[in-house]
Amino acid sequence: MKPVAPAIWLSARGVWVLLALALLLALASVVPLMLYAFAFAAAGAVALLAADLVLGPSARTLRVARRPLPHLALRNRATLTYDVENRAPVGVRVGIIEAPLPTIDFALDAVVASLPPRSARTLELPFLARERGLVHFGAIYVWVENGIGILRRRYRVEAGEDARVLPDLSAVEGYGTLAKRNTLVDAGLRRLRMRGLGSEFESLREYQAGDAFRLVDWKATARRGHLMVAQYDVERSQNVLIALDCGRLMTPRIGLQRKFDYALTAALSVARIAQAAGDNVGLLAFAAKPLLSIKPRRGAAHVNALAQASYDLQPRLEEPDYETIFTEVRRTYAKRSLIVLFTDIFDPVTSASVLAGLGSLVPRHLAMCVLMNDAAISNALEEEPRTVSGAYRTAVAMTLADERAKAVAVLRARGIIVVDAPANRLTVALLDAYLDVKARGLL
Repeated sequence: MKPVAPAIWLSARGVWVLLALALLLALASVVPLMLYAFAFAAAGAVALLAADLVLGPSARTLRVARRPLPHLALRNRATLTYDVENRAPVGVRVGIIEAPLPTIDFALDAVVASLPPRSARTLELPFLARERGLVHFGAIYVWVENGIGILRRRYRVEAGEDARVLPDLSAVEGYGTLAKRNTLVDAGLRRLRMRGLGSEFESLREYQAGDAFRLVDWKATARRGHLMVAQYDVERSQNVLIALDCGRLMTPRIGLQRKFDYALTAALSVARIAQAAGDNVGLLAFAAKPLLSIKPRRGAAHVNALAQASYDLQPRLEEPDYETIFTEVRRTYAKRSLIVLFTDIFDPVTSASVLAGLGSLVPRHLAMCVLMNDAAISNALEEEPRTVSGAYRTAVAMTLADERAKAVAVLRARGIIVVDAPANRLTVALLDAYLDVKARGLL
């Protein structure tokens, strides 16, 4: 630990002592006898000050260290942990302050604790990461007071450390309980196996009431003399390509998060589910030009690599080049794949670009367009306008909602699957849509 100039300063108690002396001196100017009281109090204060200086503690007798940073996820509570050791023969009161960070909200301005002589203690500071990306935790500032508490010693601990704030993927862990639709047999996501409308033969069983007539295996029925139904596993090792629009329409915020953050969280969540289903997952991020391109592969390690590679992607105030991007997708991916595009559409020009890009993929690939509802539009439509500005706001919301509805209808008419859900429910809606694609064997 290194002293911070000025290394020794008055504590809150020291300030009160100084104010009391000033008050006594002021009274002495009115009542002369108070001058003796002032002299006595000043002598006592000087004695306490000297004792405080002698008792310390010094930097050699105090150790403060921050433990390695924990895993950080966007808007998930985390905790910084400190090991504090007091080697001095006197008890101390310690305060720990982290250097301010623009994207981190610390729960406390300072962590304060008392330590007996020759003791150690672990302290914690809760915090919340408000933005994704690389965060540099800098120096730690420490102040310490002894039992007298007139002086405060201030130190700086060099503890620079970089941390990655990753997207929040907690919805994946909770998906088995969030969606009770018989789409996941194993709620722990260790194995995804759905029988019925897949494409890989699994077994035969006797016909039961409610089974689809088209699932009857007529050859097996003829051999056994009673109706037999074929069961199929969902086909594995299929390609899923996640395309992330990093353009200007993904920069606005919905609540506390940007649209792009919701999109990235949903994208990595469906990548986890696809990995559990045995599919190959790739990632393509683009704005005016490609920003990140990772070919489809399978395995948990690959999905973790996707998260590490994309954690610091940020949207840009650029127009996405859909035509060039999807031309490259058609050239690169010959095998039929599920192309999941995360974007937004509000105006006819953007809608036409998205339709042209995704529409060009439909003959060979299965295309899915993922949009998120803006609560501001629905709220404006629900409120009754009472002022001129309110009426204008409602009219704009009606126009935007109408343009969006038309664009979604055109996309669906072209055979494109559209997921249009509120931002806070986007991840679960997308996981449902992906599992529906797998269960129906659309790939």
